[in-house]
Amino acid sequence: MKMIEFKELTKKFSNEFTALDKINLTIEKGTAFGLLGSNGAGKSTMLRLIAGIYRQEAGELLIDGEKVYDNVKIKEKIFFINDETIQFGHHTLKSLKDFYKGFYPNFSEELFDSLREKIGLPFDKKLNQFSKGMKRQAIVIVGLACQTDYLMLDEAFDGLDPAMRIIVKRMLVDAMIDRELTVIISSHNLKEISEICDTVAFVHHGQILFAKSIDSVKNEIHKIQVAYKEAPEENAFEGLDIVKAETTQSVRHYIVRGDHDQIKKVFEATNPIIFELIPLTLEEIFIIEMEGKGYGYENI
Repeated sequence: MKMIEFKELTKKFSNEFTALDKINLTIEKGTAFGLLGSNGAGKSTMLRLIAGIYRQEAGELLIDGEKVYDNVKIKEKIFFINDETIQFGHHTLKSLKDFYKGFYPNFSEELFDSLREKIGLPFDKKLNQFSKGMKRQAIVIVGLACQTDYLMLDEAFDGLDPAMRIIVKRMLVDAMIDRELTVIISSHNLKEISEICDTVAFVHHGQILFAKSIDSVKNEIHKIQVAYKEAPEENAFEGLDIVKAETTQSVRHYIVRGDHDQIKKVFEATNPIIFELIPLTLEEIFIIEMEGKGYGYENI
């Protein structure tokens, strides 16, 4: 079965800095996978390992059962869109296309032309004359036209205006539907990840804290808003995993982990005059997780 597998993988950049520490992770074929984490967590390092740019010091990284580093056959299945585009500045879109076409045997001129026409990028203009967003569009078009099994994007939507974000997202979704493309996205824009990805991994200090479906992540933590005529007894919430509790005037706010039905049952037993369970966004959940690890919002 086609997939990406990290097995007890460790990546170091010096004797004193371990970027990834014995991580285990499986990314299934056809998944839209998001990498979440603070700056320096190890997300970009993971992408560069998958792309075969870095080699790990210990453990294994397998793609479709084969090692990646120095494996040309496997690298033909992968396209990596870096968060930097300065290296493409001397290219025109035509020369960029021709450059990558030489490395990817499944390159589709028909798909390239179709995508370029949708966005309307100039064909013979140097990319260093493009805006940051236009450069990102150009490399996304080329990456999709290479028709690889795996497409990785580091800060995928950086520099794109709202209209171009929609177009790029549609291109990615179409490719996922048409040919089971596996897309791996690292981004600080958690709204974008929640709209595209079905599974996320939370990376922190070089370790995978969890890798779950977004639905599962959202169903495991809840925001409760309640108000009382008479305050409940102190032990009324025993057994609940309350992450955070705040009171604003007469209204109490709780962040609680656990089963939705069990949480509701416990709160309703305290006879609130107002009880409301409010869905959390992926961004709110991420901030809660980071605060739990000692990070303030300014560090995210």
